[in-house]
Amino acid sequence: MKRKQDIFDKLLTLPVLHYFQPIYEKHREVILYLFFGGLTFLLSIFTFALFHITLNINELIANILSWIIAVLFAFFTNRIWVFEAPTKTYKEFISQLSTFLGGRVVTLIIEEGLLFVFITLLHLNSMVIKIFAQVIVIVLNYIISKCIIFKK
Repeated sequence: MKRKQDIFDKLLTLPVLHYFQPIYEKHREVILYLFFGGLTFLLSIFTFALFHITLNINELIANILSWIIAVLFAFFTNRIWVFEAPTKTYKEFISQLSTFLGGRVVTLIIEEGLLFVFITLLHLNSMVIKIFAQVIVIVLNYIISKCIIFKK
């Protein structure tokens, strides 16, 4: 069954962008994961800076608040566009959400550990460490999402 065209497919019909359509079609999932992962990354960094630097909230608490916002954004963008994993029933949706959150909790624990060691204990620059930790988390989240949560 052919999938329904979405906004990204339609954008690639525009002049000049249509040259990228074969590459997009071949690597659609990875391209969209990088796009939405990038947006999630920016959202995570921005909200962490807001909570930690602007509002002076402890880095570990600021990270958890940032994580909540970023994970909600990532769940809906991943299930709708990246992995195209709609659910038919409420039970399936809750199961998918629970699995997603479980996977993200694993990477949250890893990220919190990195922040604790490098910011709390070693007093390194919080934004540099947050960015470093986010790169590791993005890679791990893709693997978890692809292999466990949204597997086809």
